[in-house]
Amino acid sequence: MRILTIGFDDEYVKKLSEELKKYFICIVDNAKNLYDATNFTDFRHYELVIVVDEGVKFSLERYVNEVKRKKSETKIIILTSNPKSQIVHFSLGVDDVIHNHTDEPDLLAARVLANMRQLFGTKVDIGKLVIDITNKKIEYDQKIVSLNGKTFDILAYLALRKQRVFSKDEIINALWEEPEYVSDNTVEVAINQIRKRLKSILGFQVIHTVRRRGYKFSY
Repeated sequence: MRILTIGFDDEYVKKLSEELKKYFICIVDNAKNLYDATNFTDFRHYELVIVVDEGVKFSLERYVNEVKRKKSETKIIILTSNPKSQIVHFSLGVDDVIHNHTDEPDLLAARVLANMRQLFGTKVDIGKLVIDITNKKIEYDQKIVSLNGKTFDILAYLALRKQRVFSKDEIINALWEEPEYVSDNTVEVAINQIRKRLKSILGFQVIHTVRRRGYKFSY
C-alpha cells in the first residue's frame, strides 16, 4: 500500500511509517503542503492520503476533489486541531476526520488500520497455502516455498487483495520507492518467477492474467 502524508515533519512520518509497517506492506511518501502534494499525486497512485489541516478550506476542497477524481477508491483522512471543523471536512467527501492525534503516531496508525482493515494482514491462510507476511515466509502443505524481495511483496500484495485486478503500473506504484524508474518488464519478470516457483510446489497457478487489465490472485 502506498500512503501520502501531507503537512507532517519528517521525524513524525518516520515513526508513523514504523507503526504502519507492523500492519501493512507499505511505502509512505511525505509532502510539505497541499501544493507539494500535487507533485506526488500527479504521478503516483495512493490508496491512502493523510492530511494535516492547514485551515484553507478552498485549497483542501480542491485537492480532495482532484484525488478522488483520479482514483475514487483512495481514502482520505484529515487531522485537525479544531473539533468544530470536523463536519465541514466530512462534507468535502473525506473518509475520516481525526482530532488531535498529531502527536501520537501509534493512535493515528490504529485509525489507519480501522479505515484500511480490508488491506491489513500479517498472514494469508488459504487451505494448505500459508503466506506469512510478517516473517516473509510461504508454506504449502508444510513445504517451504522460497520467494524473496519484491517477488514476495508482489505475491503478498495480490493475495491480500484476492480477486481484484491490478495493472503493472498500480503494482509498481504500491511497492517501489521510486516507481518512475521501474519498467513494466520488471513486474513481468517478477510475476513469471512467482508463477514458476509456486507451480513447482503447488502444481497450479495462483496469479492469473486478466487480458488488457493486469493480474489477480485467485486460489
